[in-house]
Amino acid sequence: MSKVMSLHDAIAKYVQSGDSLCFGGFTTNRKPYAAVYEIIRQGQTDFIGYSGPAGGDWDILIGEGRVKAFINCYIANSGYTNVCRRFRHAIEKDKNLLFEDYSQDVMMYMLHASSLGLPYLPVKFMQGSDIANKWGISKEIRQTIEKLPDDKLVEVDNPFVPGEKVLAIPVPRIDTAIIHVQKASINGTCSIEGDEFHDIDIAVASKKCIVLAEEIVTEEEIRKDPTKNSIPQFCVDAVVHVPYGAHPSQLYNYYDYDPDFYKMYDKASSTTEDFKAFVKEWILDVKDHDAYIDKLGASRLAKLKVVPGFQYAAKIVKEDK
Repeated sequence: MSKVMSLHDAIAKYVQSGDSLCFGGFTTNRKPYAAVYEIIRQGQTDFIGYSGPAGGDWDILIGEGRVKAFINCYIANSGYTNVCRRFRHAIEKDKNLLFEDYSQDVMMYMLHASSLGLPYLPVKFMQGSDIANKWGISKEIRQTIEKLPDDKLVEVDNPFVPGEKVLAIPVPRIDTAIIHVQKASINGTCSIEGDEFHDIDIAVASKKCIVLAEEIVTEEEIRKDPTKNSIPQFCVDAVVHVPYGAHPSQLYNYYDYDPDFYKMYDKASSTTEDFKAFVKEWILDVKDHDAYIDKLGASRLAKLKVVPGFQYAAKIVKEDK
């Protein structure tokens, strides 16, 4: 059965306000920006966000006030911001974002543990550090939010080594995962080229999974080489054809990240007024993803196309001698 849907319909059906939400990709790599923009247009809000190393995808949602609580290890548009500016503003100035910090290794293991259905994750990471000893979200506040665990962590005895302590970490229960891939079949089998990051884990762990695909092919075509496939169709609820749906982030083997766009967003996200103007111009005043692509323009996108062998956008010129 075909799972192909429009971006509008996939977001409307599978993303609800209050969801525990998780995106695929890594800072400036394979981020599902087209889905983020559509969420902004449709108005869903109050998300519990779980993320490995995040970027502008979560920063935009945070800046728009759509995130109730954010569980994360690191958020930056790598190479352009040390820490994403709307996130930093929400923490330091507005103080309106509930935020819990885990180390990157623990965050990634948490998402893997979710895919395995584990009740909790025992680790020795973070022991003795402020990440373990100081909580961003208090126990009292946690008890008022149904989808947050009551504790950031609990120190417990290792049942196999008398006297040894380990940290028991809560395992995320993800309502919706949104992932951008290079290829997907009409039934939802996905091929991810290059680093997979935590995408397979969140696809398996989530109750609902939306896949944005640069290309959609038949099931027969994608099964010609099963070794190249990453996510099985039974994990996927919706497949959406969105060329350049990861822009301005990069998509390995297809296009590089857009440095000019990231520089523009870095400046625009510096102030609340400029950020609102950015959201209006690039999201709210743009009807859909097709209109967004038209606004970017063919020549701009053509310059982002990777050069085979380099795997990044390169300007090849003849050297004068």
